[in-house]
Amino acid sequence: MSTYSAYFRCFRGCPGQWSLYEIIYTCPHCGGLLEVAHDTEALRKRSGSAWMRLFEDRAGTTVWPFGSGVWRYKEWVVPSLDDENIVSTFEGNTNLFRATRLGEQIGVPDLWVKQSGNSHTGSFKDLGMTVLVSVVKQMIRQGKPIRAIACASTGDTSASLAAYGATAGIPTIVFLPQGKVSREQLIQPIANGATVLALDTDFDGCMAIVKEVTRDNTIYLANSMNSLRIEGQKTVGIEVVQQFDWEVPDWFVIPVGNLGNISALGKGLLQMKELGLIDRLPRLAAAQAANANPFYQAYLNGFRERVQVKARTTLASAIQIGNPVSYEKAVATLQAFDGVVEEATEHELADAAAMADRTGLYTCPHTGVALAVLIKLVKKGIIRPHERVVVISTAHGLKFTQFKVGYHDDKLEGVEAHYANPPIYLPADVDIVRRTLDRKLKTA
Repeated sequence: MSTYSAYFRCFRGCPGQWSLYEIIYTCPHCGGLLEVAHDTEALRKRSGSAWMRLFEDRAGTTVWPFGSGVWRYKEWVVPSLDDENIVSTFEGNTNLFRATRLGEQIGVPDLWVKQSGNSHTGSFKDLGMTVLVSVVKQMIRQGKPIRAIACASTGDTSASLAAYGATAGIPTIVFLPQGKVSREQLIQPIANGATVLALDTDFDGCMAIVKEVTRDNTIYLANSMNSLRIEGQKTVGIEVVQQFDWEVPDWFVIPVGNLGNISALGKGLLQMKELGLIDRLPRLAAAQAANANPFYQAYLNGFRERVQVKARTTLASAIQIGNPVSYEKAVATLQAFDGVVEEATEHELADAAAMADRTGLYTCPHTGVALAVLIKLVKKGIIRPHERVVVISTAHGLKFTQFKVGYHDDKLEGVEAHYANPPIYLPADVDIVRRTLDRKLKTA
């Protein structure tokens, strides 16, 4: 039995606490989101340096389950979970890409890209899903009558849920907006055996339906309004700091839609400071697509009024969300980290992604949003040349092949493809090939 404990409580501060193994998603008093709270006094009995040594010892191990980039921090995540019920693909442990060449081009040489897409299903969603599905597995073992786990998704969440559900042997159901998910994302839950429902609506419409379906507690809700996922996703910031030998970068830039990821990033960093592993906090920049920018609009009014929009089509389909669930948590996070919010147009995000690819990356459109926002913040002097910046890349570029093809064929609506690099079609004539290469290399 762990000497540490964690439980649900109301994020807004209403009285009461609930077991992590209880089927509850919102506060029964005010209807607000819950959060996972930890027994901080118990955690403080181990010094910050001792926590560092423990996490360093576990990194890369094959000892179950600590080789996972999430479960390495088990005491900070779900300490009461039985190891035998953990459902893990050894998620996390993703690399930091030292993007010096790209950084020099945009004016911040100390630039790093956290490749969260180099995970089992190709996105950062694995970090949260391992926690949620593991807790559900333990709930089922305890006798809870859960028949399946369900989520609404713009692609990556559905892939992650389906894979972890298949690993655990738990049925999964995913609700996707028709025609708004890439083929690569759509096939993932299908291949993993999920029941895939493609609805004639957008993500917000799918979210409304899944919330109704999961009122029957035999189907468990897996969206980010479920705070269990936040506990896994918060480890990305902890892992980055550990990769920097416990030095804190100056900035994190992260693309946001439903706002669970920036809330999670902030939560992990705050926990590190609270427990003495770090002595300062970085600044955070939330990056939104201009076609789906409710958080940016709320930021412009100083968060005095929450903004909801009808999200327009964006190449960054995973963040095409007009009514983000984790709005309140994200506002609190931005305020705690002296954060900023900026937006990127379709042209800006596509060009930024292509520019990054020309320096060795292979970016998804959402990472393109973050990079375009970074470029804007550097030009505005908000992010300064000497600062260390980490961009969180949330998914693998291979999930968005049509985005890449469309860009290099110069066929993306609203985008001028400045870095287009289409193939050159030639006859099999060595002289023509040589002349073509000579011309090409002179302009390189």
